[in-house]
Amino acid sequence: MTARTRLRLLGTTVGAAIATAYGGAILLHPTVSSSDHGGGVSHLAAIRQKIHDPRAVVPSREVQQSSLIGASSANPLDILIIGGGATGSGVALDAVTRGLRIGLVEREDFSSGTSSRSTKLIHGGVRYLEKAVFKLDYGQLKLVFHALEERKQVIDNAPHLCHALPCMTPCFDWFEVVYYWIGLKMYDLVAGARLLHLSRYYSAKESVELFPTLAREGKGKRLRGTVVYYDGQMNDARLNVGLACTAALAGAAVLNHAEVVSLLKDDEGKRIIGARIRDNLTGKEFDTYAKVIVNASGPFCDSVRKMADKNARDMICPSSGVHIVLPDYYSPEGMGLIVPKTKDGRVVFMLPWLGRTVAGTTDSNTKITFLPEPHEDEIQFILDAISDYLNVKVRRTDVLSAWSGIRPLAMDPSAKNTESISRDHVVCEDLPGLVTITGGKWTTYRGMAEDAVNAAIKSGKLTPTNGSVTNNLRIVGGEGWDPASFTVLTQQYVRMKVTHRGKVVPGVMDTAAAKHLSHAYGTLAECVAAIAQNESLGKRLAHGYPFLEAEVAYCARREYCESAIDFIARRTSLAFLDTDAAGRALPRVIQILATEHKWDKSRQKEELQKAKEFLETFKSSKNAQFYDGKHN
Repeated sequence: MTARTRLRLLGTTVGAAIATAYGGAILLHPTVSSSDHGGGVSHLAAIRQKIHDPRAVVPSREVQQSSLIGASSANPLDILIIGGGATGSGVALDAVTRGLRIGLVEREDFSSGTSSRSTKLIHGGVRYLEKAVFKLDYGQLKLVFHALEERKQVIDNAPHLCHALPCMTPCFDWFEVVYYWIGLKMYDLVAGARLLHLSRYYSAKESVELFPTLAREGKGKRLRGTVVYYDGQMNDARLNVGLACTAALAGAAVLNHAEVVSLLKDDEGKRIIGARIRDNLTGKEFDTYAKVIVNASGPFCDSVRKMADKNARDMICPSSGVHIVLPDYYSPEGMGLIVPKTKDGRVVFMLPWLGRTVAGTTDSNTKITFLPEPHEDEIQFILDAISDYLNVKVRRTDVLSAWSGIRPLAMDPSAKNTESISRDHVVCEDLPGLVTITGGKWTTYRGMAEDAVNAAIKSGKLTPTNGSVTNNLRIVGGEGWDPASFTVLTQQYVRMKVTHRGKVVPGVMDTAAAKHLSHAYGTLAECVAAIAQNESLGKRLAHGYPFLEAEVAYCARREYCESAIDFIARRTSLAFLDTDAAGRALPRVIQILATEHKWDKSRQKEELQKAKEFLETFKSSKNAQFYDGKHN
């Protein structure tokens, strides 16, 4: 198909495709849940008050474990969720706010798998929309509509952790300008009332002013301009932890570092009625019973399904997504770059994130492992892709961190490669009592969770008190948060620091630290600032980063932070931002956690060793073996 034919097809099919997706009409109003009417309003208000009470603290890990142990065959949970990623935590929050009795177990930590290894985007999927139009793929189009509907909802429900981000698409001939302008205007149209901001064209001169490192020439052609559109960006790990903690505040018994070792069946062996669980921190095992089990274990969902039926057919086609982190000067603050088509047809993003630049991703077949590692050729592929569009020298030695995540794509036996598989989610019940939710993407976690809970209610004949309310429920720290909230921290708190000689000295709560706390913890940032001030834990953990000692204590007390890895990878993203800095912070992180959790010297030594091994899987320029002939 020629370029001009593609352009004509884009213009002639867009209207028909959108109309078809909505049954002949374009809907520009947000969907309204049945729970938004009548009695659901007072129930929602009660839930909000429970979650956002400033005095509320999540139940201790011991209390949560006791709740799971207390779920007997005579008094089972309504739903037990396996997996504490975005989907599993979303299921827990959706179900508990419907008045159901909920438990959740996670083998490692909340967001320890795929959910903390994303592109950090909350997006509808521009490339999926292009496929939907040119391949007349209704499934892809439905996915885009659903994702765009959920995109705005995610941002609204966690405003301190999510925001709109403009993304620039470079154009090196006038056809590309027209093609991408029309395509991204279509993206705006599909978003409807959930539109973040209108896309627009910028001249070459304006583009370089907005993105100084953008190349003036590429592909042997001069830059003709750029088209800028908007998607969302998030702090993925903290959003996931926030979902789990919000579910706990609402009444769910959530337990990290708790592994399902087997599933329990009824006397006839026909229905799943519970699970045997091992506390990986103590080695203790116990049984928990539930009317329905929801398997939300991401890439590992097939292994859980095979606990119920060893002959179960695999559902997961694992895809590897590699990302790298570069210094902040690679991209300006507040503007991303999208390489719409690399040499092999893939899309690569380069985005500002938490003061650094994240670039990715790859999309290739992989094996399922607990700690996936990026291959050097994948890192080089990303460096090659972005170097064609930048006027700065792209160096392998600039890579501060590199990681791989496994996307749990639903298997399509006829697909030749994972890039062509739809990212839509699948809900199924292989065996009575075991509901599996898999596929999908971060952006649609809330809708996926709602579908899974609906399936569980049907399977277990459960009786919720109300419908889903999560489309209008902010997570902990989000209610009442304002972008200017950080000013309260700078004006009312100081960072008390202990010098190497043991003397306590005051330090300024500078803007960088205050903004970080405000965005990471929302309205609860003052609790962290108070610890920094009153307990003399105001030092930075790593030079050049705003993370404070007080955060370690806070997360241990109020966010189920049970290990050094939990902190450097999920409560903060230091391991993802700068592997070397995370390594330097480890001794102090472990020291504070040891005080909070009463660890002995042996446990502290074990924590240090495990954390160092974990960081070795992040292939930064300092812990990777590579020959860099091109990017030196």
